Amino acid sequence: MFSDWQSAVSGEHRTILQGEVGDIEAIIHLPDDYDESRVKAIAVCCHPHPLYEGAMSNKVVHTLAKAFAKMGLVSVRFNFRGVGQSEGEHDEGIGETDDLVKVCLQLSSYFEGASIWLAGFSFGSFIAANAAERINASQLISIAPPVDRYDFDGLVTNNSPWLVVMGEEDEIVPPAGVFEWIDRHPGRCQLIRFPETGHFFHGKLVKLSDQLITHFEPIVEAL
Repeated sequence: MFSDWQSAVSGEHRTILQGEVGDIEAIIHLPDDYDESRVKAIAVCCHPHPLYEGAMSNKVVHTLAKAFAKMGLVSVRFNFRGVGQSEGEHDEGIGETDDLVKVCLQLSSYFEGASIWLAGFSFGSFIAANAAERINASQLISIAPPVDRYDFDGLVTNNSPWLVVMGEEDEIVPPAGVFEWIDRHPGRCQLIRFPETGHFFHGKLVKLSDQLITHFEPIVEAL
């Protein structure tokens, strides 16, 4: 998989991982002062719905991946099956979850001993949460989780810390539904609310990055 990475340096690197039905196109972000032997955690970032132009190039997903790399983590974003160079066809979240699990297992086998963090935006947040138990994620991050469209209540997740980030003026995922869902699970999720912010965080991406770094840097430093 990473046979040409022995001399890899910090920055963004395109690669091909393996999904359940074929190739998965991915970009791996290596932090500054990257040292393969000192990787403590890998953050895998999942993009919005592929049938509505969702792809790993999405600005929110790109912001997530860059923010984690700034914290010193290896971060990965990839195209779901049927998007870009990723093989296969959209599978209503079932195959996408299987692909995420397989991607995480590949990364774990390469970066031995590193924990896995899962992050997702919109549809991608459901896929990440759906896979959390299967790969024993150490952190779960959900940006604008579509709790009105997918059965988040029925997910079997592990007990990893779960951060939810929600724009208060989201025009696609009703914020009230997300806040009510969190209230039904007291203590399960930590919430960061973004006032005057829509679904795609237009004009708020720098603030999103800053908030994530502020929240997670102490956790990274403790690894």
